[in-house]
Amino acid sequence: MIKLANELKKVKSVAIAGHVRPDGDCIGSCLAVYGYTKENFPEIKADVYLESVNPVFDFLQGMEEIRTDYSEDRQYELFISLDVSDMERLGEARKYFESAGRTICIDHHITNRGFADENCVEPEASSTSELVFETMDEDKISRETAKAIYTGIIHDTGIFQHSNTSPRTMEIAGKLIGKGIDFSKIIDETFYQKTYVQNQVLGRALMESILLLNGKIIMGRIRQKDMEFYGVTHADLEGIVNQLRVTKGVEVAIFLHEIGNQEYKASLRSNGTVDVSQVCAYFGGGGHVKAAGCTMHGTLHDVVNNLTLHIEQQLLDAENSK
Repeated sequence: MIKLANELKKVKSVAIAGHVRPDGDCIGSCLAVYGYTKENFPEIKADVYLESVNPVFDFLQGMEEIRTDYSEDRQYELFISLDVSDMERLGEARKYFESAGRTICIDHHITNRGFADENCVEPEASSTSELVFETMDEDKISRETAKAIYTGIIHDTGIFQHSNTSPRTMEIAGKLIGKGIDFSKIIDETFYQKTYVQNQVLGRALMESILLLNGKIIMGRIRQKDMEFYGVTHADLEGIVNQLRVTKGVEVAIFLHEIGNQEYKASLRSNGTVDVSQVCAYFGGGGHVKAAGCTMHGTLHDVVNNLTLHIEQQLLDAENSK
């Protein structure tokens, strides 16, 4: 495990970036590293790059300093990639990665093969935010940095419900709570609380969902025209696939949202039997055993059939191995 302080002592400039369409773990880990750097190494010129972030995370320190403009030509001595499974997922920030003097990747995706000079990739970790905690000097983690790490952990563990939650995860969470964070408020405001329109979209997806493979798969979708009607963005769809997953008898939940003509963003969640990271990796995506995603092209019928075929095969293999 790298120690962040040792790496930062060697440089005068650092860029920090996460993956495209950042989720809670990505945002939390990036802002945690950014805050830790600013607080403990004020002499370093630090920049954090992320795509547009859901306003629900506005309570995190450093949100207003996130750079979303990649037009400037900048060169950094160190580039830290967080929660990014491959270089393509860096999006426009990739140019700063490629021109940096040294690169570090901290990630927990099983599909990550290591693309930086120094790779800290541990698929057994609950989240990248958990790994970030391990790279830091615990005594130098401020309350604000603790808030960011805790936020990242709860979002990738489903508030400690997913199987990636380990005794170490809970131990770290306890230490973060010990920093004085309002953990219940963080959970309520970033995980459960939804706007009226977000609830309407969730209701629409649930109402129009269908069961496949004798109830082993549930599929929900939102079309572009639905998103325009409700006035919502991709960020407003967060959590829909997880709500589909908790349907009784379901092994895999599929949520599709239309992003172009015959183009869909697919989010998959598994209840244990199916490794959805394998399914999504086949279609150029990736993720974790129980949570993964990919981009699919074709008619809705084609997309559902292609995903279902791979899921069904894993279910048959599991049945035959009993």
